[in-house]
Amino acid sequence: MHRYRSHTCGALRPSDIGATVRLSGWCHRVRDHGGVLFVDLRDQYGITQCVADTDSPAFAGLNEVRSEWVVRLDGLVRERPSGTQNAELPTGDIEVYVTDMEVLGPAAELPLPVFGDLEYPEEVRLKYRFLDLRREKLHANIMRRTQVISALRRRMGEAGFNEFQTPILTASSPEGARDFLVPSRLHPGQFYALPQAPQQYKQLLMMSGFDRYFQIAPCFRDEDPRADRLPGEFYQLDVEMSFVEQEDVFGTMEPVIRGIFEEFADGKRVTGEFPRITYADSLLRYGSDKPDLRNPLVIADVTAEFAEEGVTFNAFKKVIEAGGVVRAIPAPEGGQQPRSFFDKLNEWARAEGAAGLGYVVFGDEDGRLVGKGPIAKFLPLDVQAAIAMRAGVGAGDAVFFAAGEADKAALLAGKARTRIGEELDLVDREQFALAWIVDFPFYEWDEDLKKVDFAHNPFSMPQGGMAALEGQEPLTLKAFQYDIVCNGFEIASGGIRNQLPDVMVKAFEIAGYTRQDVEERFGGLYRAFQYGAPPHGGMAAGVDRIVMLLCGAKNLREVALFPMNQQALDLLMGAPSEPSPRQLRELHIRLNPPVR
Repeated sequence: MHRYRSHTCGALRPSDIGATVRLSGWCHRVRDHGGVLFVDLRDQYGITQCVADTDSPAFAGLNEVRSEWVVRLDGLVRERPSGTQNAELPTGDIEVYVTDMEVLGPAAELPLPVFGDLEYPEEVRLKYRFLDLRREKLHANIMRRTQVISALRRRMGEAGFNEFQTPILTASSPEGARDFLVPSRLHPGQFYALPQAPQQYKQLLMMSGFDRYFQIAPCFRDEDPRADRLPGEFYQLDVEMSFVEQEDVFGTMEPVIRGIFEEFADGKRVTGEFPRITYADSLLRYGSDKPDLRNPLVIADVTAEFAEEGVTFNAFKKVIEAGGVVRAIPAPEGGQQPRSFFDKLNEWARAEGAAGLGYVVFGDEDGRLVGKGPIAKFLPLDVQAAIAMRAGVGAGDAVFFAAGEADKAALLAGKARTRIGEELDLVDREQFALAWIVDFPFYEWDEDLKKVDFAHNPFSMPQGGMAALEGQEPLTLKAFQYDIVCNGFEIASGGIRNQLPDVMVKAFEIAGYTRQDVEERFGGLYRAFQYGAPPHGGMAAGVDRIVMLLCGAKNLREVALFPMNQQALDLLMGAPSEPSPRQLRELHIRLNPPVR
């Protein structure tokens, strides 16, 4: 018999009854029932109930073990007594009567419980991540992650893609976040950068004649952490294709992403053909460029209605006169809610920095739709009816309003849409609602630097090419840039690339770069474009976010093996740490940290 096990802890079935077996694993739970010991033995594959009574030669030794001790148990497989079967375990019809045991690894007192998946402070969980990873839910999440990545690789191979590995030490690139810099020992005073994404390399692969590339790529960005973004590093399904237009990318990648969700949906519905929503429409209708389409509420523009001559609500009038807008958020059956519903939403809006959420509640009076509420008296009946029609509401419903500059009003309206949808329990949580967001702006105004800058990926092709760059107002330009969104999260982003050197230079010049800047900072890519560059495009899908959604987790740290905390500290390994004087001398670096 093998030194440690003849079977895993998830393998035994009634067909094994009568067999002598050897199992090794962790003592998941130890129970003493007055002269009969029960040990639930656990490994990666499952749990087997093991039993010893006072007649067993192993009883004394087994009586010493505690939770999370690692042991080897030999014994006889037998049927569980009638009425004690556990239908939730694949091994629930059998148990092992222990005849011999060996302690392979005793465990000290645990800093956090493994059994039961109880809530525990994150600081302790991350410091003792090796224990945290033994817990059932987190362990299952990590196993689901490996399965998702394997399925992605399989589906990409079936779609004709080849996996390539691109360099980790590279040059700094303007991907929209801070680089992690790595000092060079051989070139004092110079630094490598860890790649924010393999953007330039995957484009260079297209220049090199590799038609379809993909990679499960590690990416590094020195940015502030949040629930849907891990500090430091993350993984993405990175993709690039030659001789394609936007529709070709959609037609190739949509089945891959949809297939992954269908494969791991666990009974939830998955969108069929992904709807296409323009960036402008998404901001207008949902108040976000990553809308949660499980929420049926649609925001309406009622600026024109509040600008009507008969309207006397001056707070909104002044907003409109200053160039602002008014957005309406419907609340189906909101008129049937208690006053506290409206008070809570107003309190929430004030916490978001707004003056509040004005609202109108609609009712039926003699066959006419009539509004009531704080601002209804300032609105003529015909304007009330027009607002109701725009917002798609009727008697018994309510409408809330957000007013201000277009961007700020969209942001507040989008958050209010989410809040109202949750308060009224309108969100369909039994589906994955996916969509393409298209026609992103090419440039945006950087208020801090007082200049035009790239809104998203600087390597995307502007719609209209050189003619648009030369003839259009920069802030009106759209890019061949697109995202995939799911349940309120951006899970993928991509674009058709700008592979024409003159168009590339012109695009960067508008953003304040010179031709020399382009040649120096993106020399490899720029040179490659001079020697026969195929039209190409691609995307990158966030592996961590996809797994988070499929696992139903609320936080990316619940689907990553060894994440940092919210302060970008690795509590397990003690990173970042101070370098030794010798290391600094070798790198020719002198530290000048801020005084705290």
